[in-house]
Amino acid sequence: FQVAESGGGLVQPGGSLILSCTISGDAFSATSMAWYRQAPGKEREFVAEVTWSGDNIDYAESVKGRFTISRDNAKNTMTLQMNSLKYEDTAVYYCKLGGAYNWNHSPRDYWGQGTQVTVSS
Repeated sequence: FQVAESGGGLVQPGGSLILSCTISGDAFSATSMAWYRQAPGKEREFVAEVTWSGDNIDYAESVKGRFTISRDNAKNTMTLQMNSLKYEDTAVYYCKLGGAYNWNHSPRDYWGQGTQVTVSS
């Protein structure tokens, strides 16, 4: 399976940005889809996650109330709506397809290459 993020860029503090993650490959199922981010000099950290069924969503405390995760099952896509962006949101954002499997692949996680989000005035 291939995981690809898009939508990163430069935005001013207080602005908004939408990130997208698209999964391609053979038909599959998975446990969840999630966003992580990694700022320069820091460890990769969890941002938000949605279960494959869509019935459970979780956010990091630092983004609650500002970010919204959603996914489109039919299109195998996931988005992250980011509002009220802060300087500290600057990072490379990664999409993770969690526990993906099909008839030919055992369950494992897949990561995208990441997309840069820079919050700066």
